[in-house]
Amino acid sequence: MPKENINLPRAPKDLCFTELDFVQDNFDIDTFLQEHRKNTKLETMRDDLGIYLKLLRSAMIDLINRDYTDFVNLSSNLIGLDKAINNLQIPLGQLREEVMQVRQTLDDEIATISNNINESKRIKEYKQSLFSLQHIYRSLDKLKSVLSLNTFLETSDKVDILEQAAAEFNQLQFHISRCKLDIISDKGKDKERLEHSYMTHLNEFFLACIQEKNSALLIRCLRIYVTLDKIMDAEELVKKEVVSPLIDSLMNIENLQIDLLGLQSIYNRLLNILTIELKQLLDITLHLNRLSVKGFNFLVNSFWIEVEEKIQQYLKCIFAPGDPVLFHSRYIATLEFLEKLEAECVTTDSLTALKENAQYKNFLKKWNLPVYFQIRFQEIAGAVERTLTEPISPASIRGNLEILIENDFSLYATYVLWNNLQRIWADDVYLYQLFHLFWKFTLQMCARFQTWSQTMLKEIWPIENEVGNFSKAEYSTKLSFLICLDTDIQRIIKILPSLLEIVRWKLKKPTQTVVKLLKDSLCETTKNLESILPEITNEIVNELLNPCIIHLKQVSDIPRLFRRTKRDVPTKPCAYVKNALAFLISFHTDYNKVIPENVRYWLITALSVLTEHYLDFVTDVLTSVQKTEESLRRLKKIRDKSTGSFSSDVQGISDDEKIRIQLQVDVQSYTNMVGFIIINLLSMEILVISNYRFLKPHCTVEL
Repeated sequence: MPKENINLPRAPKDLCFTELDFVQDNFDIDTFLQEHRKNTKLETMRDDLGIYLKLLRSAMIDLINRDYTDFVNLSSNLIGLDKAINNLQIPLGQLREEVMQVRQTLDDEIATISNNINESKRIKEYKQSLFSLQHIYRSLDKLKSVLSLNTFLETSDKVDILEQAAAEFNQLQFHISRCKLDIISDKGKDKERLEHSYMTHLNEFFLACIQEKNSALLIRCLRIYVTLDKIMDAEELVKKEVVSPLIDSLMNIENLQIDLLGLQSIYNRLLNILTIELKQLLDITLHLNRLSVKGFNFLVNSFWIEVEEKIQQYLKCIFAPGDPVLFHSRYIATLEFLEKLEAECVTTDSLTALKENAQYKNFLKKWNLPVYFQIRFQEIAGAVERTLTEPISPASIRGNLEILIENDFSLYATYVLWNNLQRIWADDVYLYQLFHLFWKFTLQMCARFQTWSQTMLKEIWPIENEVGNFSKAEYSTKLSFLICLDTDIQRIIKILPSLLEIVRWKLKKPTQTVVKLLKDSLCETTKNLESILPEITNEIVNELLNPCIIHLKQVSDIPRLFRRTKRDVPTKPCAYVKNALAFLISFHTDYNKVIPENVRYWLITALSVLTEHYLDFVTDVLTSVQKTEESLRRLKKIRDKSTGSFSSDVQGISDDEKIRIQLQVDVQSYTNMVGFIIINLLSMEILVISNYRFLKPHCTVEL
């Protein structure tokens, strides 16, 4: 009984199961117990099952009581049913016998009719074979007379005889295909002999027409080949008798090595075969706007296949990628040859036939472009890597300061990098089929330069000269290198768009999507290079500050110079002030005419940081002086109390006041010198004024 027709009594809600659990298709006792045992005890489950069993028994009794009459009537209605069934068996058996007899009669009639039809068909085929046999004898006799050697040679209009014979051959072939008699096997040999003789005459006449360049006769000959369904035979004939001898004289190692143009010269001669020897055939079979014969493809089946086979046989060396220069020139020459060959395919169908040709595809696969790229990659990347892995030294900089003025790179590393980036896209290296690999290679080169630049910033440089005796020739190598590196990176960022224009010209069909991808990837590379510039600026500022801070630290020696030395009141600044700014002044003098914008920014940043350091040094000295003064004052009071005498204040300027005066003079000199530098830079005087305002109140002498 279907599950939807079962009407079980509803189980009480407090039971651990529902009535639907028992009517599931996959109901299993063990599974039922295992699932409900997690939620309740076995004793409780037993009691719940007993309660539901009582409900089922009560429902069964109610069902029997309600349908009792139906149960009783069901048994009474079945009385006498077996007798009624027995009474029907005899008439049904007689009906079955009658149906079988009628079916047998119909089968016999159908078999008789089928035999008559087959016999009629056999007789008809026999008559047809006899009729075809008569035509076969007539056609053979006619062909023997037409193709007799004497008659054919003496006839002036041979093409008419060939056309008549072609029509007769078609009729002969048609009747042979319809003739079912065994005698036709003997005539098949005569037919093959005549056909061989006919094809010999036709092929000779066809080659003579090609030699004489008679377009009218060529068209009639080609139509004969179409009529006989011998298109492939005509193409094979042209291949062997016309194309092959011409190509054999060209395809050899001697022509490849002796000729200055090499493979290019061979390809030019092959194209001459198309434009001279086969031009008439191609015009007749390919140009739709002229009187043409369809179905032939001499360009692919006669010319290209022979060319490809001869190259594979005699010039296999052109595919070797060992010499990248020679491989590139030969591959470019091959592509130009194939482009000109495709240009000869004036119809879409002929072009498709050429490109889909199996030998055409295999020929292109013979050129091992991945190996060529790997050789170029190792060659170019190796040159760059050798330069980047060399230890940094003064020799890493190309020339002197004047090179920064020129529109060229200052470091050999960037110079080599840019030359090799351009070389990747040079005409004698780049191949259109490897565009994606060369573009990836370009981005990898820029990324490698970025990594190298970041590594050089962390490079520990040896101290070559003492700071004391400074001259122009004693600039630190690191500072010069950092300035050149900053200038070169900015120059690379500036000229990278020009490289993108070169790359765009290398694309045959640049689409908006491809150009956008190129721009996005180049912008990402540019951002990565720009991210290095702040780091370089910090390193340059540090290099500018290091020799200056060493001198400014001498401000801590001022208290020692005046305390208990009875020196006069200071009127001149200490030498450390001039020495501290001498390096920056000299740097400004040397580089301001070369890279004024960068020098202005670096000096302003350096002066700001240097002034903050100087402020800290002066503040520390003043604080120390004040603490020392207070300590001495307390000691003096304690001493006076112990002796019972009070000494009067000493007349004149104290040592601490002299220290403050010296600091004031030094700060004033420092601000004047910084102001001079800022004025020369034509930049923000507010920087100096503000720093001076910080310094001056701390250095004022209180009289």
